[in-house]
Amino acid sequence: MANEPTIHTVYKSLNKPLTIWGVDRRYFFFAVAMGGATFNMFSSFLGGILMFVALYVFARWATKHDAEILRIVLNSSRAKVLYDPGKLEYFHPKWIRHDQAQPHHS
Repeated sequence: MANEPTIHTVYKSLNKPLTIWGVDRRYFFFAVAMGGATFNMFSSFLGGILMFVALYVFARWATKHDAEILRIVLNSSRAKVLYDPGKLEYFHPKWIRHDQAQPHHS
């Protein structure tokens, strides 16, 4: 019986992102906070609503495509650059005629 697979119950709710109105909760609270800050800073209720709606639409798109996109983008600034196109060294191929090529040993 040692070769028998072990079955573990996994509930769907563990793998679903926590959402409010279809948006990841972190993005939703960020949109609400920025809408409130816009309202307080500019004393414009319409400005606060427009800021909230704009951020909500972006958050809805981000949640639909990848719920962790904001975390990835923010953490990417700490990652080491592996490729820098500004330091590109050009490769100049050397052309060899077929009859001058060395035979391949396999």
